[in-house]
Amino acid sequence: MNAIVTVTGLDATGIVAAVAGHLAEKNVNILDISQQTMGEYFAMILEIEVGEQSNMLQLQESLRALGEERGLVITLQSHAIFDAMHDL
Repeated sequence: MNAIVTVTGLDATGIVAAVAGHLAEKNVNILDISQQTMGEYFAMILEIEVGEQSNMLQLQESLRALGEERGLVITLQSHAIFDAMHDL
């Protein structure tokens, strides 16, 4: 199952490494990644491949906790939901 991860917050060293490392620890494959800094702000979107549907809630919570720890907002959405929102 594919999903979309968004990361936003103040720019700081190691954001990409922290998120990518966290996903690797959870056996999540990154299919595509885009990042941009806008002044002092950082934004990143990742398309990921999650092995099992049952892992989505646990992954969502662990990413939220990582974001809280680093002062970021990290969200996880099913690719299907993301597509439906943008098809309107």
